[in-house]
Formats: sequence, structure tokens, C-alpha cells
Amino acid sequence: MKFVISTQYLENYGAHCEDGKFSNGNAYWKFKNGSDYIVSGLTRIQDAVAFVMAKFGDNDLYGKEFPIKFQTFEQWEDELEAMDDSEYRDFIAGQAKEVSP
Repeated sequence: MKFVISTQYLENYGAHCEDGKFSNGNAYWKFKNGSDYIVSGLTRIQDAVAFVMAKFGDNDLYGKEFPIKFQTFEQWEDELEAMDDSEYRDFIAGQAKEVSP
């Protein structure tokens, strides 16, 4: 079975020029793009989420990546097919990262 784990990335701009800490007033977080990870080789979606976060999830002062959506591969494909803009659909599909434990 295949699953698609979609993530969101946050970048701390304050960590680039200051220490980036909330306690010093230097944290400045901004949403950035995330990723779609197509996970194969697992039978449970919660295992796929845990695998993606263990392997690819950042969590430090400079950035954080976290899951925002998880679904079967078939559900993800259905969403892509429903998109009106074929160029954008192809871009999203082309950016997905195929991974497996």
C-alpha cells in the first residue's frame, strides 16, 4: 500500500541574523513550502507518518517540518485529477518524493 504524507515547513528568519530565540525576542518564523512524500512498503498510515518525520522532519532553531495531511495514494491521485490547472497538477506530481523504509 502507498500513502502520501504532506508536510509544511517553517523557517526561523531570526536564526539567520540573531540567535533566533523567543526568549530574546529574535524569533521570526515564516511559513514556507512543504513536501509530498509518497511512502511505500508500509501497511499503516501512522507508520508512514512516523517514518517520514523520523527521516525527513526538521525540528531545530532554524526550521521545522511537520505533517499537515496524510492520505492514501489513491486519494492523493484523485485530488490531483480534480485540479483544473493541468500544469500545476503536473508540477505537484513531479515534486513528490518517493520514499520507503
